[in-house]
Amino acid sequence: MEYVRLGEGLTISRVLTGLWQMADQERDGRQLDLDAAAAAMHPYADAGLTTFDMADHYGSSEIVAGKYRRLDGARQVQLCTKWVPSPGRVTAAEVRAAVERALTRMQVDTIDLLQYHAWNYADPSWIDTLFLLQDLKREGLIRHLGLTNVDAAHLRMVIASGLDIVSNQVSYSLFDQRASRGLGPYCADHDVKLLAYGTVGGGWLSDRWLGQAEPDWERSGTWSQMKYGRFLRTAGGWDALQRLLRVARDVADRHGVSIANVASRYILEQPGVAGVIIGARLGERAHIDETARLFSVALTSDDHAAIAAVQATLHPIPGDCGDEYRKPPYLTASGDLSHHLDHLPAPYDTRTVSSRRTLCLSGTEWEPIAGYSRAVRVGRRIAISGTTATLGARAIGGSDPAAQTHCIIDKVEGALHSLGGHLEDVVRTRVFVKDVQQWEPVARAHGERFGHIMPANTMVGAPLIGDEYLVEMEVDAEVPDTDAATE
Repeated sequence: MEYVRLGEGLTISRVLTGLWQMADQERDGRQLDLDAAAAAMHPYADAGLTTFDMADHYGSSEIVAGKYRRLDGARQVQLCTKWVPSPGRVTAAEVRAAVERALTRMQVDTIDLLQYHAWNYADPSWIDTLFLLQDLKREGLIRHLGLTNVDAAHLRMVIASGLDIVSNQVSYSLFDQRASRGLGPYCADHDVKLLAYGTVGGGWLSDRWLGQAEPDWERSGTWSQMKYGRFLRTAGGWDALQRLLRVARDVADRHGVSIANVASRYILEQPGVAGVIIGARLGERAHIDETARLFSVALTSDDHAAIAAVQATLHPIPGDCGDEYRKPPYLTASGDLSHHLDHLPAPYDTRTVSSRRTLCLSGTEWEPIAGYSRAVRVGRRIAISGTTATLGARAIGGSDPAAQTHCIIDKVEGALHSLGGHLEDVVRTRVFVKDVQQWEPVARAHGERFGHIMPANTMVGAPLIGDEYLVEMEVDAEVPDTDAATE
């Protein structure tokens, strides 16, 4: 077996056993024997696969893990869970209640790794929530904090803001290479461990499907198969999968292992990757011996080259890591977010003052003192005030000008959403940089977020109010009229 250190005092198996399929096993009101499911964890730990990954929304996974802890309390296992709250503002009391609920369900005093998912970067409350979680970490309720489905820009923002993050869990597979573009190298450089899920694509990356006829995608069995079926269709469909499987089979033959082994081993060998998460259907079937063969394989440079060549024939999965949960195309089991949330609340409060004029207010003490709004909508036009990387009394992004820029653009996007607009409606940005020598990281961050929009832009060097602020930005947007939007 292979193990890796995840922060101070926590060593995990490089293959984590994922319990997300427990939600599928309990779908449509089905009842699981929770004691039997807990006993089914024993062979994994016996084999050295001592790390289990679960979440508050993976059915009864936390309860089952707690039962297993009680059954086999002497064994050293690592229980990693996630918290995926509903979008919007969360109070300190609600954060504490969520952590205490996980502690109770898992029957532990400290959560080994709590991984947080944010639905909407444009709502700054997600950063507030992370700081509240870090407070609970200091109390000892959480050993380590991680993230899930966070892209490179926002991981950079979090790290630069002084949050103590040890890991980020994202989709990463032979056909989903988004993490290799920026996130993996960033994690490798900043000692943040990538935990990769979806490495066998819900089972599609296996010998079972090599040479088979294309299935009915919408009736393909488990939620995982439905979800990764959408990824595959985006990447090129059934023909693309067959090309991948043929190359993976050739590599597997050279090493005497399975296609699934090759698929997961390839990801384990990528920069920044500490572990891969392989799902289990506790009490139904186990692939422990096959999983263990991952540790007998080391892919050669020729193997990597052959895989890279076939990957070049696929369509890239659009966007960055986690975008499948935040913007179209929603690459989820249902193809939308209907089984995750009802709606996204507006990040900021608004106040209508006339038939054509609506104000957006962020609640800062300076708005009433200086007599301004975060943004104003008049008809189809939205004007956004000079915006800095401020969240309450905190300056977000530390001394990193790119991280501050991303925070500012998130706040701009939040103001636009609150007034019925979108980032794509922006027609002009004005960027003020304190130190003109830092213009390039600011410009590159602007390009990452606005490159597909191409608004008019001005950047100037200017003294800013507040020593901690490196960047300030004001924005003009114009919302299309109903007829134009429909067209």
